[in-house]
Amino acid sequence: MISIQEKEKAVFLIKEALKAGARQNKACTLLGITERTLQRWKGTPDKSIKKDQRQYCERRPANKLLPEEKQEIIKICNSEKYMNLPPSQIVPALADRGVFIASESSFYRVLHENGQQQHRGKSKACRQNKPKGFTATWPNQVWTWDITYLPASIKGIFYYLYMITDIYSRKVVAWEVHDKQSDDLASQIMKRAYPYNAT
Repeated sequence: MISIQEKEKAVFLIKEALKAGARQNKACTLLGITERTLQRWKGTPDKSIKKDQRQYCERRPANKLLPEEKQEIIKICNSEKYMNLPPSQIVPALADRGVFIASESSFYRVLHENGQQQHRGKSKACRQNKPKGFTATWPNQVWTWDITYLPASIKGIFYYLYMITDIYSRKVVAWEVHDKQSDDLASQIMKRAYPYNAT
């Protein structure tokens, strides 16, 4: 890493060499730098003010919400009037009154930061119940069945594989292929499979 002082010294030496009649490319080669590097060093502003010149460095956006503005968003979202509404309804309602604090996405972001971006509304949050699991300790104790689509050679036409499987042994108990999906067909295959495997 070349220090600022070394860069300034190199630029000064090349300036002196040019005044004495030397060629710039030869002077740069002698110092082990390119002319483009010299041009960049000359154009570098005063380094006494230490400024990060990286293209993707962390910068504070000029329009970043202040802590007071974030508190105002939380206060509004928790108020009695808006406590049951999502930001997608709060922001337009405020805009109708001529009030603009932040964008809808900023509302969502602030609520998320404060752990309040769960279900907002009068109705209860929907719960997705996990399907009940079954355990089999011997053959033919628990069966499972399914209907699988089987594509035909003609596009858009399917056959249907009705299959019953024993959970314990993973063996196929019964199967049939039909050209339609029907609860009657499923019932029939179950009745046909039961007498042979009920022992």
